[in-house]
Amino acid sequence: MSSDTVLQFTEAGKSYPPQRTPLIQLWNQLRGRQGTAQGSFHALKPLSLQVNRGQSLGIVGLNGAGKSTLLQLAAGTLTPSTGQVVSQGRIAALLELGSGFNPEATGRENIYLNGAILGRSRKQIEESIDWIIDYADIGHFIDEPVKVYSSGMTVRLGFAVAVAIRPTILIVDEIIAVGDEEFQRKCFDYMRELRHSGTTIALVTHSLSLAQEMCDEVVWLDHGKVKQVGPDR
Repeated sequence: MSSDTVLQFTEAGKSYPPQRTPLIQLWNQLRGRQGTAQGSFHALKPLSLQVNRGQSLGIVGLNGAGKSTLLQLAAGTLTPSTGQVVSQGRIAALLELGSGFNPEATGRENIYLNGAILGRSRKQIEESIDWIIDYADIGHFIDEPVKVYSSGMTVRLGFAVAVAIRPTILIVDEIIAVGDEEFQRKCFDYMRELRHSGTTIALVTHSLSLAQEMCDEVVWLDHGKVKQVGPDR
C-alpha cells in the first residue's frame, strides 16, 4: 500500500453461512441427519479497491446491494470472509442512528463515551466538546438522556462527535438523510472542508446528483457485486 493510499480492499468479500431455522434443525435431528446446506449468502463478493488520501468515494446501488457491508468492512466493524482490508490513520464512522450512544446517558456524557470508543483521550474530548455542542445545536437537550432525542438530534450529535477531531477517513452511511435539510447542507459543507484538508470520505447515497457533486469516484453495487467503478462523470 503506497503512502498516498489510506484504504485498500484486496479481493475482500463478506459471506455468511446458511441459516437453518429451529424447525428445520429439529426435523433434521429427528431424521438423524444434519441436513444439506443451501449455500452461503454473499453479502459482498470479492472486490479490489484503492482509495487515496483526500479522495471522496461514493457507493451507490439499490437496497440490499452490499453498500453498508462495504462501509462496515472499511470501518473495521466487520471482518472480511475473504481477502483483506487495510487502512491507515484515524477512522470515524457514522453507520447507524445512535451507534455508540448509551440511551440512558445524557448527550454530554455520550460525547465522552463515544469519543473514548473512537480512541480519543479525555484531553482531546475536552478540547473539542464546546465545538461539538455548538455544532450539534441541540440546545439544553445536551444534558438530557439521549433516549428522549429525536432522530434528527441524534444524527446531529453523532456527526459532530465523529468529525470533531479531523479523521483520516470519514465513513458515512446515508443516515445524514434523517436530519433536516439545513443540517444536511451543514454536514456536506463540512465534509467538503474536510476533504480539502486531506480527509478521505466514503459515502453511501441513493442520490446520483449528490454522488456527482461530492465524489471523485463512484462504486456501483448490485446484489453484492461490483457492476462498475469509475469517475463521477
